[in-house]
Amino acid sequence: MSTDLGTTDGMEARELVHFVTQQTRFALINNILQHPDQLPSMYELEALNPSVSDATVYKHIQKLIDADIVKEVALNDDERRQGYPWKFYGLTDEGREFLEAHNLLAAEETLQRIYETISEKPEKMVKYENAPRPDEP
Repeated sequence: MSTDLGTTDGMEARELVHFVTQQTRFALINNILQHPDQLPSMYELEALNPSVSDATVYKHIQKLIDADIVKEVALNDDERRQGYPWKFYGLTDEGREFLEAHNLLAAEETLQRIYETISEKPEKMVKYENAPRPDEP
């Protein structure tokens, strides 16, 4: 797999744009961008996509990881707290550059403002949103 995202697993840039803009994958990318730390947990991604099954959310996050758009970031063992998530999902540097180069980050600030206005978050989501996260997004 190439890290310049010009081609990934034989995918041309045009195909990769189509790949990341598929409805569920693009929604997940937007969820990452709008998250206060840009590192949501799997639970947060699932809660933000109630019309999609948890298995589908997981499958599409894995596809984005395989395409080097998203990375999984985990807390060190000594930083983990019982009852809180320890795996989070954020954009790779290459993924951010690719999205920026194809004008797919234009709404990033708007997405963050929209996320801030969500007033009816489940208690578990608020707890997870405030969970400790790795320093590196």
